[in-house]
Amino acid sequence: MKVSFRVNGNPTTVDVAEDMPLLWILRDVLDLKGAKYGCGIGQCGACTVHVKGVATKSCQLPASRLAGADVVTIEGLTPDGGHALQKAWEEHDVPQCGYCQAGQIMAAAALLARKPKPSDADIDTAMNGNLCRCGTYLRIKAAIKSASGGMAADAPAGRSGTDAAHA
Repeated sequence: MKVSFRVNGNPTTVDVAEDMPLLWILRDVLDLKGAKYGCGIGQCGACTVHVKGVATKSCQLPASRLAGADVVTIEGLTPDGGHALQKAWEEHDVPQCGYCQAGQIMAAAALLARKPKPSDADIDTAMNGNLCRCGTYLRIKAAIKSASGGMAADAPAGRSGTDAAHA
């Protein structure tokens, strides 16, 4: 099936199977490698992107539901990698292995777009669907708090998870 949608502000049309997940369209058809395959069942969040401004597990969204959608990946978050969350991630030395980080940042960006000054509970709730095998949850929370101080209203939100459960 042919489906037309926007990716990182650019119109695109792909001809793929209607059940092909957005993750594979991004990675294999459009060569955007930021969203990662982690579990394939929407539990880990490594594949998180924004669809119509909402943090979405791209492994769970079939091509048949993409018509007219506006998709933003980590590659489209900012043109130069200078998003407040990306800077905060560096300042707080969040990544260890780095595998989950694009999904974490995209989930955090969606949170901050909804709630520019999130509480700890807001962060925990929003980031609950994104797992970090390295356990950097406290640094992720600190980076989100730090970024919220300098975030514009257009920034997407981040990862969810509770520090107590993962510390």
